[in-house]
Amino acid sequence: MEHAGKHALVTGGGSGIGKGIALALAAAGAEVTITGRNGDRLAQVAASHPRLHVLIMDVDDESSIRAGIAAAAAARGPVQICVANAGIALGGPFAQTSLAAWRQTMTTNLDGVFLTFQAALETLPADLPARMIVVSSIAGLRGLKNAVPYTVSKHGVIGLIRGLSEEYMRRPITFNALCPGYVDTAIVRNQLPGLMQRFDLDEAGAVELIAKGNRHRRLLEVDETTAAALWLCSDGARSVNGQTIQISGGQV
Repeated sequence: MEHAGKHALVTGGGSGIGKGIALALAAAGAEVTITGRNGDRLAQVAASHPRLHVLIMDVDDESSIRAGIAAAAAARGPVQICVANAGIALGGPFAQTSLAAWRQTMTTNLDGVFLTFQAALETLPADLPARMIVVSSIAGLRGLKNAVPYTVSKHGVIGLIRGLSEEYMRRPITFNALCPGYVDTAIVRNQLPGLMQRFDLDEAGAVELIAKGNRHRRLLEVDETTAAALWLCSDGARSVNGQTIQISGGQV
């Protein structure tokens, strides 16, 4: 119960990595606000643990973020743990990428993190310890083919945590990025039909193709990223700051 009495906030907490981190933090004693746009999905997750609390919030909307996080803090206290996990993964050849798709990716994956961190920091007294974590990707560390906007956005959030770690060095707050490879989540599974059609593969073959993007050539499980997040939130990681934690079965 290391986090008993703390308020944590996880964006995109209704599924995948966000859901896993939210459940783990609740099990460790935190009161956890899970955010997203799908209220029914959030409610289903929240029903699984009494310390999970639903907040309908759109990371594409500044007023939604600022009002939502302020309301969550008023209800459950300063946001001592903030996990900026919400994001989208749009793919396709660079030459065919529209400006609208580019801007949508930046709005969700980069602007949304900027606003989430800024709003969460506004809830904190100057002397209160806190952990700020962004879920980036191996795409934040190297380029991914047919995913240029996604790659740029994930590089961007790493620049954000590095800058913030320097700016807030004198306060008891850390800023770090998780950089998982291909995790067995809905985002990855949603790519399977297109790969099956494009390369004439069955589902197992499509999974194997995606898994080759991880160094050990298997899909990651959600709990592997969850464990890294809990470590960054622990007191033992209080001097881990401005770092990118790679979770990909080997060196990226």
